[in-house]
Amino acid sequence: MIPNLKKIKIIFADKGLKPTFQRLAIYNFLDKNRIHPNADIIYDKIVKKIPTISRTTVYNTMKLFIEKGLIQELTITGTESCFDIDMAPHHHFYCKICSKVYDIKIQCPYGYDHLNNIDGNKIEEVHGYFKGICHECLDKPN
Repeated sequence: MIPNLKKIKIIFADKGLKPTFQRLAIYNFLDKNRIHPNADIIYDKIVKKIPTISRTTVYNTMKLFIEKGLIQELTITGTESCFDIDMAPHHHFYCKICSKVYDIKIQCPYGYDHLNNIDGNKIEEVHGYFKGICHECLDKPN
C-alpha cells in the first residue's frame, strides 16, 4: 500500500482524475523522488513494482499529469523531457557532465506575482535554466 495514498487520491479528485493503480504509483514515485526523471527512468523504477505496466502507460500518464497541472515538463537539454512535481516557480541547474538536474533557489527581487502581465501578455509559465558543472562533478578528481 502506498503511504501517500490518501493525499494523492485527494489531489487526483481535485483534478478530476481517476486514481488508477498505475497513476498512483507514478505520482507517488515523483513525489518521493524529486530527481527530475525522464519517462524512461520512471518506467524503469515503476516496472519493478508493476511488471505489467508499459512505457506507453508511463508516457500517457505524464502527458495527462501535465495537462491537469500536476507536474511540469522541463526541456533543458532541448532533446529530452524530464518532469518536476514542484509546480511553484523555481529555477533549474543542468550539469553538462553528469546530466543531473537540480532545483536552485534564486530570489526574484519582485517575486513572481508581478509577472502575470508583461506588456499586455498573459504569462502562464516561468522557466529559468542554468547550465554548467555541478559541485559534485567539480569535486571529483581528474
